[in-house]
Amino acid sequence: MIRKSAVCSTIAALTFLVPVRASDIRRVVTGVDANSKSNAILDSKITLAPAPNDLNWAHLWVTDSYPLSISATDTKGKSVGVSPPENGTQFGVVHIPPSDLAAAQPLWHQTRTVDYVVVMSGEIDLMLEASVVHLKAGDTVVQQATNHAWVNRGTVPCRLLFVLMDAKQPD
Repeated sequence: MIRKSAVCSTIAALTFLVPVRASDIRRVVTGVDANSKSNAILDSKITLAPAPNDLNWAHLWVTDSYPLSISATDTKGKSVGVSPPENGTQFGVVHIPPSDLAAAQPLWHQTRTVDYVVVMSGEIDLMLEASVVHLKAGDTVVQQATNHAWVNRGTVPCRLLFVLMDAKQPD
């Protein structure tokens, strides 16, 4: 009995430690159906696409106007790259594997956006020009059009959930 309990406890613990692949993202989009009832109009798994520096990402929802329009169709195809369309937003996930610290150069970038970021799993360093901030699962960032890079110095992949919003050029 004790042995069975120990095995079950070990399996349960390992289940939480195994990094979830970013291709496992389930996206549910709600809307109003033909009978004017709220309903799940889209319910599917979104596969991540390869990106530079061994990253994988997926855009889950993209808007291209403000105020936002309600859409009955999939909008992820409106993506125009890393930044959202003008006056738009981009909701997505990025999967960052551990870095080979000897070979990897941080992918520094700056977008004209305000970004809301949630660390869903793993750990990551947010590199800024004057500081480095170590983040863990559950931590959040409001990134305001600054030059930055993400570096995973850990041993497991890191998953970030993000919303990028088009913003005015900083003064």
